[in-house]
Amino acid sequence: MRDSYLPYGKQWLDDDDIQAVINVLKSDYLTTGPKILEFEKTIANYVGAKFAVAFANGTAALHGACFAAGIGEGDEVITTPITFAASANCVSYVGGRVVFADIDEKTYNIDPFEIEKQITDKTKAIIPVHFTGQPVDLDPIHKLAKKHNLIVIEDAAHALGAAYKGKKIGSLSDMTMFSFHPVKHITTGEGGIITTNDEHFYQLLLQFRSHGITRDKSLLPKDEGPWYYDMQFLGFNYRMTDVQAALGISQFKKLDNFISRRKEIVKLYNSAFANISEIIIPFQKMECDSSWHLYIIKLKTVDRKEIFEKLLKMNIGVNVHYIPVHTLSFYQQLGYKKGDLPKAESLYENIITLPLYPKMTNSDVQDVIHAVKRVLGYERESNK
Repeated sequence: MRDSYLPYGKQWLDDDDIQAVINVLKSDYLTTGPKILEFEKTIANYVGAKFAVAFANGTAALHGACFAAGIGEGDEVITTPITFAASANCVSYVGGRVVFADIDEKTYNIDPFEIEKQITDKTKAIIPVHFTGQPVDLDPIHKLAKKHNLIVIEDAAHALGAAYKGKKIGSLSDMTMFSFHPVKHITTGEGGIITTNDEHFYQLLLQFRSHGITRDKSLLPKDEGPWYYDMQFLGFNYRMTDVQAALGISQFKKLDNFISRRKEIVKLYNSAFANISEIIIPFQKMECDSSWHLYIIKLKTVDRKEIFEKLLKMNIGVNVHYIPVHTLSFYQQLGYKKGDLPKAESLYENIITLPLYPKMTNSDVQDVIHAVKRVLGYERESNK
């Protein structure tokens, strides 16, 4: 057993990150200053998008994307049940109705074939989620979107740095959201961003995150002077701060190294678990380059709860991602039912998320491997 608890995910902050924050604290701007634009340009350039709009968190960013997409009362939006609740909640925030489509049993991502079965004349958009960092099969989704005149908003909270058929996630659909929560690839504390190539969406997102207010003279109904602004719709105060943006800029410089280390850890896990009969290791499609936010094993015959609890007692900070959204109480009250999405529900019953973050040492990784093997009966305690 480890002497200390090993979490499933954790940020990695160095002195240069701390100094970047201190520099902003000593500057004239704490919020909505030059660092915001610098951070937005950094992310947009990295993913190959024309525009980026930073938000206070990823959920706020998704809310903004749904608003910009024009989703409202009577509209339906299709997404996956294997995701964090925010991927669905953002639709409800703007008055739309969430429709869940089942998953691909190999990748655990939303299945384009299942999406097609859920499309109606009320469908307005699709929110595919790049679960664990592995890109969704976007080509058939884009084909469906074009056929039915739908907007595609990628939830790439797990997928900064991932690529689909050689192209970075973030410039391939109408809008893409990235998250900068501490367990993600880089962190701003809390934070999110929308990337897009559409200038109309860009302008709406800028206004939406700041109360629906604009000072753009080309958009004002009149101009009473340099002080004048206009609130043109009900927006929100979803602005990121310069403090957060400065941290994000500093963290971004290490992104490639962070992802490289994640991939090294995944190789160690895959090698250790590939021949264990009770474990199914993650499946990776050849055309997808995962950024490996999460490492999830699927258990075949053993009791998940028992294994989970034993690993926790050994100070291995396992988790489960995710409880299918349609089974949560709020969504059950809205009429969604267990049994509607059998592949997602079956997956949930058998998965465990193992620790995966760049600051893990090889010794930490081996602790996880030995603990998993021990609870499955493949090693004795003395083999640690």
